[in-house]
Amino acid sequence: MGEFLPESGDATEILVVSLESAEARRNAFAARAAGTSLAWRFFDACTGLAPGMTIDEPAIRGNKGRAMSKGEIGCYASHFSIWQDMVARGMRQAIVLEDDTVVDWAYLEPLARTDLHAEGIDYLRLYAKRPTWQRVVRRDFLQHSRAIVELVGLAYGTQGYAITLEGARRLAAHCRTVRRPIDDEMDRSWAHGLPNLALYPAPILEAAIVSDIGSSRFGPRNDPLYHSVRQKAWRQVERARMRMLKARRLLER
Repeated sequence: MGEFLPESGDATEILVVSLESAEARRNAFAARAAGTSLAWRFFDACTGLAPGMTIDEPAIRGNKGRAMSKGEIGCYASHFSIWQDMVARGMRQAIVLEDDTVVDWAYLEPLARTDLHAEGIDYLRLYAKRPTWQRVVRRDFLQHSRAIVELVGLAYGTQGYAITLEGARRLAAHCRTVRRPIDDEMDRSWAHGLPNLALYPAPILEAAIVSDIGSSRFGPRNDPLYHSVRQKAWRQVERARMRMLKARRLLER
C-alpha cells in the first residue's frame, strides 16, 4: 500500500479551483462531494496575473498562434498561486481539483493518506483530456487494476492532480513566466524535469459543463510569429526533445 502521511487533518489539503461567482457550479460540486469523509475547500480562482508571474506575449503568440484568453491567464494564475502557497506554508501535499469534475472519492481517500513523495511521486495527474505516449510504471496502485503511467506528450487539462511540496517547488520555479497555457507547460516534462505521471483508469471525470476559459483557444493559428522560420525550428527542437525522453524511458525498461 505504500507509506502513509501522519494522521492529521491537514496532511493533504484538497483544493477545488472555482470562480467565486460560480455559485451554481459550486453547489453542484458540493452536492456530488456530500458523501466523502475528506475535508476540502474551494480555492477562489484568479482572474488575472498572480504576484510573481510575468507574461511573455511574443512567446505565447509564437507557441500558440494567438494571444491567451483572460480565462487561460486566470487558470494559469490559479494553479501557480496554489503552488506558491504550498511553498510558502511548507504544505507537504495537495490534491487540486476543478469544480467541473466528478470524483471517485472512495479512491481519493487512500490517495490523500499516502505519502506520495516517499513513493517517488511528486506530481500525479488524476485526469487527462487527450491520449498520448505512455508507459506503465506501477501496477495496482492503492487498488487492484489501477496503474500509474508516465505520459510523454501533450495530454492537456488541469481538471485534477495530486502534487507534493517538491513538485510545487519545481513547477512554481519553472512556470513564473507565462509562455503558453498552464496545462501545456505542465505537460512539458522534458523541460521542467518532473515526470508527468497519471492514474489509469482516471479517478475523476470532467462533467459536461461549458468551460469558463472560453472557445477562442480552438481558433485558427493566424499569428505571423507562429509561422516564422525561428518558431518552426523551435518546434522541431521541441519534438526532438520529446522523442529523446521517450527513447530514454524505453531504454530504462
